[in-house]
Amino acid sequence: MYARELGQHAVNEDERLTDGLDGRNVYLVATRDGRRCGFVSVTPPWAGDYSIDKYLRRADHPELAGDDLFEIRILTVDPAERGTAVAALLMYAALRWTAAHGGRRLVAMGRTGILSMYLAAGLTATGTRIRSGAVTYEVLTGDVRDLTERTSRRYGGLLRRLEPGLRWGLETPFLDGTDGCEHGGASIGALGRRFETLAAHGEVVPADVLDAWFPPAPGVVAALDGNLDWVARTSPPADAGGLTEAVAADRGLPEESLALGAGSSDLIFRAFRQWLTPSSRVLLVDPSYGEYAHVTERVVGCRPDRFTLRREEGWRVDPDRLRDALREPYDLVVIVNPNNPTGVHLDSGDLRAVLDDAPGETRFWIDEAYVGYAGLGRSLGRHAASSENVVVCTSLSKMYALSGLRAAYLAGPPDLAAELRRWTPPWAVSLPAQIAAARALGDPRYYAARWAETGDLRAGLAAGLASHGLDVRESVANFVLLTLPPGGPSASALVRECRKRGVYLRDLSALSPAFEGRTVRVAVRDAAANARIVSAVAASLRDLGWAGPEYATSGHAAGSGRNGLT
Repeated sequence: MYARELGQHAVNEDERLTDGLDGRNVYLVATRDGRRCGFVSVTPPWAGDYSIDKYLRRADHPELAGDDLFEIRILTVDPAERGTAVAALLMYAALRWTAAHGGRRLVAMGRTGILSMYLAAGLTATGTRIRSGAVTYEVLTGDVRDLTERTSRRYGGLLRRLEPGLRWGLETPFLDGTDGCEHGGASIGALGRRFETLAAHGEVVPADVLDAWFPPAPGVVAALDGNLDWVARTSPPADAGGLTEAVAADRGLPEESLALGAGSSDLIFRAFRQWLTPSSRVLLVDPSYGEYAHVTERVVGCRPDRFTLRREEGWRVDPDRLRDALREPYDLVVIVNPNNPTGVHLDSGDLRAVLDDAPGETRFWIDEAYVGYAGLGRSLGRHAASSENVVVCTSLSKMYALSGLRAAYLAGPPDLAAELRRWTPPWAVSLPAQIAAARALGDPRYYAARWAETGDLRAGLAAGLASHGLDVRESVANFVLLTLPPGGPSASALVRECRKRGVYLRDLSALSPAFEGRTVRVAVRDAAANARIVSAVAASLRDLGWAGPEYATSGHAAGSGRNGLT
């Protein structure tokens, strides 16, 4: 086709072509009755360069700048299949694969003769045309989120009708089923859709969520267990005043600087929907907790900028580079510290210096959900309470083994806290959560001991995984990062195999292209569960054909692969 039909290459006896990016591309292949009938190629940003670099300088095209671009190319369909759904399904497969690997922007070169097909799919023409062989191409771009929503809205019914007749071989679901932010927690599915098999929770290892491995303090359990029938049927204090007093006393904060919520997400949704509009300027750290991208992009409608962390720098937030990024004011800057999912803590003194140097009209949201693991003394809560533009959001769920009850607080300037309290519905924090959180704050020695023990368990888990030749990075919190080699199995494949053994891990691919589809987050559990995790990972990798570090140099192309749909 590329020789005879498009005139881009000379005919050769083997009737085969090779591409300079073959070793780094991913090919999605369609077959019918075992016969190949089409394919499309995806060049991810970690490939290092793109096919379009042969034709233009991306620096001259702002829409193509940055290091998070995915290129869709070489869409090829057998002449006998043209006019069928094959081309559209291959384009859809490329979109799904890109989204599953954290893609936000894509570029493609579409033949001008069939430009209407690409435009109908939602791609945008840039006005730049390129001649190659006998064919003229238009450079096209697209926003992955917009393309996904457009496709679901316009073609969702058709896709659902086509699905039963397809064998979908990609490591991502055929349909986009996430109306909200995709979180961990698939392990809860072992309990049944309606929790009909609660006893099964002891049969799985839920290392895909960052819930505490330890139980709540004994006083918490006693208060709830001894009064369960009354607690379940009694309305809580409407404003959670007693819990507010407990937080203020424990953290040395004025009550007027506090606002409570049913977990951090409750506070995030409430505040961001009031503070931001689609035209607001927002800066997010990337990679970071996915809820912030979801709320700013899909709920509010912003187009946030990204402060990109670098694997080669150990995922650290460089304060000097962050300071440079903040020279111009933002409506909101979100910093998770310690960061989830990279697990790195930015020294609170360095962070405060960055805040002080930023434009006064920039508002900061500091998420300290896991600050207890780094040391409660490193919290910026008191600084936020006396500032004019800083708020600190702190979950009481994860650190205090109360994830199922949901409790969190925000500390910030009194006027902002009062504003958030006005937007809070009565009884927002349940009575069990208020009781449990107040009792938990009253037993700091118990939790300090559990957090220290978590560090020991984390080190043991990291060492166990690393003993199998894996790249493992400890966090300062209750998890480790496991990064698979470029030539090894994908993160999604490892997660899938481990689930067969009752061990649930978190694939980070969809959070950011920085993870390159090969990084898994593993939550710290107790010693016995950690041993199960190590055993399941080792067995799964063997089943996936990875025998150790030598695999990466045994001829497997870095990042390449074939995925199929039939």
